[in-house]
Amino acid sequence: MTIPRDPAREAARRELSKGMYHENDPSLFQRALNAFWDWLDRLFGAAASATPGGAVGLFVVILFVVAVLAALWWRLGTPRRQPTSAAALFDERTRSAAEHRAAGEAHAAQGHWNQAVQERMRAVVRSLEERALLDVRPGRTADEAADEAGRALPAHADRLRAAAREFDDVTYGGRSAGEQSYRRLAELDRDLENTRPSLAGSAVSPAHSTRRGAAE
Repeated sequence: MTIPRDPAREAARRELSKGMYHENDPSLFQRALNAFWDWLDRLFGAAASATPGGAVGLFVVILFVVAVLAALWWRLGTPRRQPTSAAALFDERTRSAAEHRAAGEAHAAQGHWNQAVQERMRAVVRSLEERALLDVRPGRTADEAADEAGRALPAHADRLRAAAREFDDVTYGGRSAGEQSYRRLAELDRDLENTRPSLAGSAVSPAHSTRRGAAE
């Protein structure tokens, strides 16, 4: 018996639509993934045909781009949003310069360089406050402390500003400090302890000048 073409096509369609014929079909995700890889293959194929040297030339170009990006990341660090305003240098606890130094050394001994840098910078500023070269002012930022201390100790102004930037980068900028960063801060701390202030460049008040003279 001969079945006309259209009814035969419809019967075949109904038969093939049964689930038993599609048990091993790829999932929707697999089909989308296959389509993506096909698109990527066509894209690289087109790029290779347009690049001098074909696939080898394309590979060299990709390696060059990766090398440039790696060099930029190494030089500039992880991209980050600049903080709109720096937070205070100290927290609510009041500790002496010696206590901050001890905390910094403890962190350094464990290789926790970020915390070591933070504590040593706090030791620097607290030491200047204890010597009455800076007012004891809650809420002061590292940059403010560096600028104010630089007027009393102009020979160390650049190093103080560099230390403040290091503190900000570690604390708010998402960068990681290393041993050299901590050693530079520790050396600055020791040098400041042995440096006499420049009274002409100092912005401290007369009352603080009297306190400083008494301390010396």
